[in-house]
This record gives sequence, C-alpha cells and structure tokens, in this order.
Amino acid sequence: MLLVVAALVLLRPWESLQGFWRDEPPRSAVAYVTRVVDGDTVEVRLGGSEEDVRYIGVDTPETVKPETPVQCFGPQASEFNHRLVEGRRVRLVFGAERRDVYGRLLAYVYLDGRFVNAELLRRGLARTLTIPPNDRFAGRFKRLEIAAARAGRGLWGRC
Repeated sequence: MLLVVAALVLLRPWESLQGFWRDEPPRSAVAYVTRVVDGDTVEVRLGGSEEDVRYIGVDTPETVKPETPVQCFGPQASEFNHRLVEGRRVRLVFGAERRDVYGRLLAYVYLDGRFVNAELLRRGLARTLTIPPNDRFAGRFKRLEIAAARAGRGLWGRC
C-alpha cells in the first residue's frame, strides 16, 4: 500500500489528464511571425488564423501608437525585434491572463532557446512592465533592467 501511495505522489498520473476533463487551452504554441509591429508586439499565424501578440513583462518605446510621437530609442527596439523574429517560427508561452484589453494574445516569446522578452531588457531596448497576474518573471526582468540601466545600455544611455 505504501508503495502505491509513493508511486502516485511521484508519478502524478492525474497531471497528464489536465485539460482532458474540461476544455483547457494550451499553455504554449508554435507560431510563425508574419509581421513585427514594433519592439514588443508582433503578428503571428497561429492555428490557421492571424493573431496580434503582445510580449509580457516588457514595454519598448513607442513607434506606431496613434496620437503619440516616436519615442527615444523606439526605432532601435523595433528594428532589433524585426531582425530577431520576423519571418521566423517562435514558441509562445501564454501568461495566466491570455489576452489584454485590446484582444491581443499575451505571451513570453522564445526563438531557438532565446528568451526574447528578456533579451530586450538585457540590451536596454525595453523597460519592465509588470501587470499581475502575468508576473512570473517580474523579478528576473527587473534585475535585467537594472543591469542594463547601470551599464548605460540602449535607451538607458541615450534617453
């Protein structure tokens, strides 16, 4: 009996049934980036449809927001995002809250093992933007932002 209990605790067979009993959306997906909107937003082809995706936890300077002038270091952040992900397959890992008030998917974005959200912060191309409940990497992101600011990287050295 003790062996059965230990096996259940260690193997957790019920976790493989997660989503089986109810329609639970996937926690991640592979998508093709069809267009980079700016430094922190892309359009992707996902499951046969087009979706706008907003990167979780980061905020790059504006370049295309209506009624808002192009902000300092916005073009550089946008250009980096273009070079990195446009026309590429990325893995989207969704946050606890899947969509923002504009209907965009909210995701952590990975390309060939690179954590794109974190890379923007590390290079000084973004500031942190923590909106609970999508705050899984908030501490890590803040540390990357502080390190970039102290080193004067990107927007921290010019804006």
